[in-house]
Amino acid sequence: CAPVAGKSTLNRLELSKLAPTRYHKISHNPVAIRSLLVDLFLEAHARAPKRIILDLDATDDPLHGEQEGRFFHGYYDCYCYLPLYVFCGRHLLAAKLRPANFDAAAGSIEEVARIVAHIRRRWPRVRILLRADSGFARQDLMAWCEANAVDYVLGLAKNSRLNRAIARQLRQASMQHERTGLPARVFRDFTYRTRKTWSRRRRVGGKAEHLAGKPNPGFVVPS
Repeated sequence: CAPVAGKSTLNRLELSKLAPTRYHKISHNPVAIRSLLVDLFLEAHARAPKRIILDLDATDDPLHGEQEGRFFHGYYDCYCYLPLYVFCGRHLLAAKLRPANFDAAAGSIEEVARIVAHIRRRWPRVRILLRADSGFARQDLMAWCEANAVDYVLGLAKNSRLNRAIARQLRQASMQHERTGLPARVFRDFTYRTRKTWSRRRRVGGKAEHLAGKPNPGFVVPS
């Protein structure tokens, strides 16, 4: 029961191999460590749920020195790491440290595939829904979900083509807002395909919103 979170012990774990050696007497099992959070999540349920929602997110971990892998991130306006997180409700299933010069979705397929396979070994009939913002609306991630029976709802960054697709709904929302003075929302469901990156047309949900005197369109791509 000796403390194991000291810097010296963590350094020995980082430098160790799977089996103890003469100079590194502490070893670790990286597979068991990666599986631990998912095991704890599964053990927290007395019975298998019908559906679970996995939330993907990437956020900044600001740095204040000359750490290895230090990069400036324009969106967060600081030097930082860009860790990847996977949650299910209040349960953390994965936390992967990455430098900030990576795409937000980098490594997400590997983490999701590992977690989904782990969960389905215990709960083979559970329906899994993946949810994330527009930083994860990538062709390879959507194609993986479609090939592995994982539903998804991903944010989709707006552009001129998408805005034109809901132009009539935006006018309707503007008229409602002028008439009532309250936020107005009109929705449209349509199919869409990017010019280069998507392999096929996919369903898109468009939200034509007007609030505080200005339009605020938004889009999602669901499975």
